[in-house]
Amino acid sequence: MIQPVRRAAYRLYTHRLRAQLAGTSLPRHVAMVMDGNRRWARQMGFDNPAVGHRYGAEHIHEVLGWCAEIGIRHVTLFVASVDNMRKRASDEVENLMRMIEQVVAEPLLGPANPWQLHLAGRADVLPDSTRHALKLAEDATAERGAGFHLTVAVGCDGREEIVSAVRSLLEQEAQAGATLDDVAQRLTADAIAAHLYTGGQPDPDLVIRTSGERRLSGFLLWQAAYSELYFCDVYWPGFRKIDFLRALRSYSARSRRIGA
Repeated sequence: MIQPVRRAAYRLYTHRLRAQLAGTSLPRHVAMVMDGNRRWARQMGFDNPAVGHRYGAEHIHEVLGWCAEIGIRHVTLFVASVDNMRKRASDEVENLMRMIEQVVAEPLLGPANPWQLHLAGRADVLPDSTRHALKLAEDATAERGAGFHLTVAVGCDGREEIVSAVRSLLEQEAQAGATLDDVAQRLTADAIAAHLYTGGQPDPDLVIRTSGERRLSGFLLWQAAYSELYFCDVYWPGFRKIDFLRALRSYSARSRRIGA
């Protein structure tokens, strides 16, 4: 009897949170640091904490459904940093990459899926199979016209991304015959932003990080300069719709002061 009562209470609370958001300002673009997969698996009693990556990957599509339902058309997900790829045990990285291929990339190919995939990060640090699966999904979804954009950030480091963007800008200018002094005189933030991994995409209005950690860990350092930040204590696989709606409620209650 307890479970039906809990489910009814959950539905009622979800409806209440959703009603509170009616008529409020919602983020156009939400970025998420999906942290806590392994800790969630340990909490749930799994012998192998890497199992949490599968549950976390599967949960992505449910969360994307919440975003589409509420009208959030730009989502960026932080899957793995360059440090994650280099420093974690090889079997864990292999498992994570397999989850990206099978659970993240492949379902996006379904004709009923509205999301257009964009990739952010260093493709050269990914295994060939992962790079191929993501590129296949990116190409296959390129013409989708529903207006839902999913950016998967894998092999990312914010400082390295900024260095790479500046280098790319300088190389482009040099090929056009510009001198270093010319570039210095005309250099703008927008010019650098165009060479970031996310060039052409809007900056996130809201960044959500799960697991209770209160830092960005190098995620979207440039793009999140004026983003609202929301830190949630639950681990990513246990991130519920009410947690998501609470984050949106917190965002809607804030007075955004860009640059202040």
